[in-house]
Amino acid sequence: MSRSTEIAALFDTVADLLELRGELRFKPAAYRRAARSLESLGEEVDRIAARGGLDAIPGVGPALAEKIREYLRTGTIGYYEELRRQFPAGVLELLALPGIGPKTARRFLTEFAVGSPEALRDALDAGRLDGQAGFGAKRIEALRSALAARSPGAGAPARIPILAAFELAERIVAELARRPLALAYLGAAGSLRRGRETIGDIDLLAATADPAPVFAAFSALPGVREIRLRGPTKETVLFEPGIQIDLRVVPPESVGAALQYFTGSKEHNIRIRAIARERGLKINEYGVYRGTTAFPARSEEEVYGALGLPWIPPELREDRGEIEAARAGALPPLLRPEELRGDLHLPAAAAAPGTAGDWEAAARRWGLGYLGFVATDPTELPTARGASPTASGTRAAPVRWLPGLEIGPSAIGEPIPRGIAFRVLRAGPGAPPEPAGWPARSADPPLFLTHLPPPSDPLREAWIRWALSAGIGLEVTGDPGGEGLDSGEVRRVVAAHGTIGVSSRADRPGELGRLGLAARLARRGWAEAPAVVNARPPPTATAGTPGRASRRPSGPAAAPPLPVERDIH
Repeated sequence: MSRSTEIAALFDTVADLLELRGELRFKPAAYRRAARSLESLGEEVDRIAARGGLDAIPGVGPALAEKIREYLRTGTIGYYEELRRQFPAGVLELLALPGIGPKTARRFLTEFAVGSPEALRDALDAGRLDGQAGFGAKRIEALRSALAARSPGAGAPARIPILAAFELAERIVAELARRPLALAYLGAAGSLRRGRETIGDIDLLAATADPAPVFAAFSALPGVREIRLRGPTKETVLFEPGIQIDLRVVPPESVGAALQYFTGSKEHNIRIRAIARERGLKINEYGVYRGTTAFPARSEEEVYGALGLPWIPPELREDRGEIEAARAGALPPLLRPEELRGDLHLPAAAAAPGTAGDWEAAARRWGLGYLGFVATDPTELPTARGASPTASGTRAAPVRWLPGLEIGPSAIGEPIPRGIAFRVLRAGPGAPPEPAGWPARSADPPLFLTHLPPPSDPLREAWIRWALSAGIGLEVTGDPGGEGLDSGEVRRVVAAHGTIGVSSRADRPGELGRLGLAARLARRGWAEAPAVVNARPPPTATAGTPGRASRRPSGPAAAPPLPVERDIH
């Protein structure tokens, strides 16, 4: 876990403890907003602190900046330790249980003297919650299930990479969509829909007039290890290999309001509800209201429109300037998956003999016109393919196979072999070389940087700065493991007028859909199509000369949308 993530988790805990103490809402919200900013930083917080840049982090003022510096010096924050001593030792474990937030935990403490999971179990066994307001039979059973699933000493569940969460959610959605469930809507919400790099749990939303069959089908899915909560509008299950999934069901007329509400983030929604109050409105997961009058809420556009705002893309909803941009009519036209023309980082070894038809079929499915395969040795590159018959027997437009060369920093100035259409530069283990003279040599054919050092390595920031100064693009991948840019880094690159390459990192044709996930991560960094090298026509192969001056490509042509991104506008 990086230092930024550690401090973000500590700030979230401070916010929980402040709410538990009954503090006014703005103070916990300030800590949560700072936590979200720390989680999405484009570089390690200790490097930002070293150059005196903490105050420039959104949501981090002088007081919180000093607490960050204190943590970097000592490994803890005195204010957190002071707050923690005001409560029973087990209260943080109590807060980690599913379905128990600070408000519920505060009620447990003040009304029932319950300050730990063990004390809650004793209270349930003694029947002290029976008949109490808000604790019906279903709620009590859900609390028992949460306690039964708890491991001794367990804290908050570990976050999982977005790729694992995305693929699991897609599989569940596809399985439920095959059932005769009369669904008006079914899709992801929460941090998964916003494109967070890591996911705590998966939120799914369904709209139907008949929830019972939906919940029955959901809980009966293969892979459901345990049902943790059942209610009239929500069911929580533990899915193999230990991922919590929440399914919420609303009536069809509420799907827009529910999707906006459950997508979040919490900080974004707090701002949205403040705007609603200014206009004499109330918003919840069921609709938009003025008194008893309901406004249309079947789409998110209708919800935002009731507030005088344009629709704000889910990936931007982190209270990092998107509301101000929406009010000013200045939201960026984010990269759309259908604007991606190809994929430029596929391993040559994946194009084994006999796989050409599979790769071309997958490319057509995702609306791609070219596939770039890379190798360190040009003789290992697959040969270009022509048109292939479609399923109906007609001949489709060819999916171009582009030869790419993977090089190290020492090879940047060497002659480019004949026929190479693009290059992938693997960051070295040491510091980047001097950038002097590189832009002219590296502009054509396209070049982008990949295999960055891990986020904990100080050289990661040095390589990103070097690539920007040298006019070299940087990669965003559909399998984010630290080697490509995270969304915070994308935003910095975009702001610096840099270039990115959006790659699936697919090892087989069935993984090309990861390109849509990479597009979502790029969107989260406010990326637009002109900044994306593979949103342009395919690059032209070199005739065997060193790099030449760059040619400005024409704009992207329309292509079918990527199914993996069904709800992107």
